[in-house]
Amino acid sequence: MIPRRAVREPVLWLVMTLASAAACAAETPQYWLDRMNAALTSRNYDGVFSHWQSGRLETLRIIHRVQDGAVTERLESLDGSGRVFVRDGAELTCYLPDQRTVLVEQAPQSLMPAGLPKFDAALGGVYLLASQGAMRQMGEKAEVITVTPRDGFRYGYRLWIQRATGMPLRTQLLDTNGSVIEELVFSSLSMRHHIADEEFKPKLSTSGFQWLRNDDAPTVTAEGPGDWSNVQLPPGFSLTAQTAQMMPGVAAPVTHLVFSDGVATVSVFIQTEVFRNSPTQVSAGLAQVGSSSTFTSVQSGHKFVALGEVPPATVRFIIGALMNRSAPPDPAQGPK
Repeated sequence: MIPRRAVREPVLWLVMTLASAAACAAETPQYWLDRMNAALTSRNYDGVFSHWQSGRLETLRIIHRVQDGAVTERLESLDGSGRVFVRDGAELTCYLPDQRTVLVEQAPQSLMPAGLPKFDAALGGVYLLASQGAMRQMGEKAEVITVTPRDGFRYGYRLWIQRATGMPLRTQLLDTNGSVIEELVFSSLSMRHHIADEEFKPKLSTSGFQWLRNDDAPTVTAEGPGDWSNVQLPPGFSLTAQTAQMMPGVAAPVTHLVFSDGVATVSVFIQTEVFRNSPTQVSAGLAQVGSSSTFTSVQSGHKFVALGEVPPATVRFIIGALMNRSAPPDPAQGPK
């Protein structure tokens, strides 16, 4: 007679093996990106990190709190300038002691310098998601996930996602050659249950500071003129917003178009009023600062300006397509 224990042990081993295999199968790259998205937007955290871009390195501290659905953040430079940025809902207060100034303006979606977009499952057509396995970062186990573009119209990412919390302990933005053009690395990070209001108040004295309020945010007047939805764009990009806005210093409304592939975003501004007296003028200019690209062109009385955190080829391509909708460039040829 075979002992029960002898029968039971192989069965238990098989069950545990299958359970482990199922768990590993569930931990796809998209699983880790979803965990990261949730952690960044729903958790309370306090961390110190270094931010590198264009040869400049800066050390900062960020405190992030979500309370009753409201987001409050504090970002402080630790490198001597003493600058502090406090986001309270839709308002951002910038304390600039080196300029003895406090500026209040509309808040961005996040105060993180390398603001991570939301990665969702619909991006497979233009990005390749892959896992490079588990590694240690900041002494913690992290899953390394790569988000690689399938063409040269967008940047890629390499992310070290903490297995315990889902937080990105290290983030790299990669150019079309795979080289790092921006990097954010945490040196300390704690997930906190409670963060008091006092921690979002700057410790510096603002006595004698000049207070400024930037109320020059563009006023949306209507949907922008013209149908720009049928423009042939780089693969994966589509028109996500179209408005007409009153801009400071411009008499007539400016058409604002937003194109996105779900990760990368390009804003385009189209202005006509200033250039009506030179309808045949044609000029173009390309500029790149860090990971951001800007392309400006004037043609037939219209001024087109495109900007976004994308390769230069992307803003150039989109402007070319907008200026010549009847015969746009072929995206199958790829960026030049």
